[in-house]
Amino acid sequence: MFNTYGHLGLILCGLALVGCSAGDLAPPQLDAPGVDLGAQAVDGLEVGHRLIAAGEYELAIKSFNRAAIAQGTVDADILAGLGSASLGLGRLGQAESFLRRAIARDDAEPEDWNNLGVVLMEAGKTAEAQQIFKRAFALDNGESVAIRDNLRLALAKSQVSANVDPQTDDYKLVRRSDTDFVIRQTP
Repeated sequence: MFNTYGHLGLILCGLALVGCSAGDLAPPQLDAPGVDLGAQAVDGLEVGHRLIAAGEYELAIKSFNRAAIAQGTVDADILAGLGSASLGLGRLGQAESFLRRAIARDDAEPEDWNNLGVVLMEAGKTAEAQQIFKRAFALDNGESVAIRDNLRLALAKSQVSANVDPQTDDYKLVRRSDTDFVIRQTP
């Protein structure tokens, strides 16, 4: 008859034998995937827009800067991206500067004009924002609902401020896409 120690010894011996004979029971060794040095990197401009959509404005700025270095030039897309990221961070002065530089380029998009108008509205420059929204609306041939809404709001705000004593209006900045912003009046 075995005592308790005999059972324990028999179990340990059996486990040792199983461990020796079961080489295929060990977990497979996982190696990290290698880096494909021949692969083409993702465009920094695209990454920047994705980061803006994710609300990662600081990282987006870094990505747009890398895109500028990779391209060897700063085009309207990069400037507009930097402006949009700065707007997302609430840096209105920087956003305005970047967006003014973007619209000065030949390859500027109506959305760039729209975003500059949004910055100007946020900064309280309603009259200038109104002119910028008109230009964006004209460049877009009136196709963008966001630009049309922003123009309407700027016109309404300038009419209200001309007819009524100064009051504080509460407006909220709303992102509609990667590079498209809209101003909405809060209830």
